[in-house]
Amino acid sequence: MPLLARLAALLALAIPFDGLAQAWPAKPVRIVVPFAAGGPADIYARAVGEKLGAALGQSFVVEDKPGGGSIVGTDLVAKSAPDGYTLLMMSNTHTVNESLIPDKPFALLRDFVPVAPVNYSDLLMVVHPSVPAGSVKEFVALAKSQPGKLNYASSGPGTPYHMAGELFKAMAGVDIVHVPYKGSSGARTDVLGGQVQMMFDAITTMAPHVRAGKLKALGSTGKSRSSVLPDVPTVSEAGVPGYEAVIWLGILAPAGTPKAIVERLNTEITKITASPEMREAWAKQGATAMSMSTEEFGRYLREDIEKWSRIVKLSGAKADR
Repeated sequence: MPLLARLAALLALAIPFDGLAQAWPAKPVRIVVPFAAGGPADIYARAVGEKLGAALGQSFVVEDKPGGGSIVGTDLVAKSAPDGYTLLMMSNTHTVNESLIPDKPFALLRDFVPVAPVNYSDLLMVVHPSVPAGSVKEFVALAKSQPGKLNYASSGPGTPYHMAGELFKAMAGVDIVHVPYKGSSGARTDVLGGQVQMMFDAITTMAPHVRAGKLKALGSTGKSRSSVLPDVPTVSEAGVPGYEAVIWLGILAPAGTPKAIVERLNTEITKITASPEMREAWAKQGATAMSMSTEEFGRYLREDIEKWSRIVKLSGAKADR
């Protein structure tokens, strides 16, 4: 091949990679949320999507695709074209499901590439006002006096709400029954209505119900009390020493998505999560912004998968599918 032809071929190969991030996005991008509308993943996907749209000049459209404890929507993204136009809003549901649901149609580290983390929030242990327990210790005593009689709701198998309940069962030594829903909205509605006695839910969404007197908050699940509800003790200090569980969110893309696009997304999302405006707004809601490089986020994913694998074994949690 003549020298000029070889140079032209090499240039043709180089331009798509270097120029891809500049040309992208040329059309709207969708962010698939594999959970029900109204939960933290949906809320923060919309917040990040709005900022990305303003920064990149294209719409970032959020699509809620709940089902199967995140399996349905996640599989849709795994099978999507790796062109930067379909992204996944994930949570630690996904890192739990790597060990809890090993027969799912995708593998997180095989079928996706890490883009960027978004934030994390403490959970809140709440009970319906009809439950005769005003503290974690009283709830534990009630559950031990009525083994298998009390229920707790979750947004589905493997979700942080499910695993928080299973971890509580194991550490408190109580027998309470898991009632899985297809999304957090249904679970929340039934706890508010008294059909289910207890739930662990994101403090960002539960705090208003507690303030309104619709639910009783027994404990928050972080290492220290939340500034959102500072009068509520942690579950650890209130009766189950060492207990800790949070929900965190991040963005993934299908495996094979060009590195230039992934890195550009990471840069823009990091600008969003690192901005004082966003950090202050999220802190008021009980969420802490996270910022990592793509490599750091990849390591974080692997470590979280390993952590939850140990907890799944410890708790004996089942998928309840």
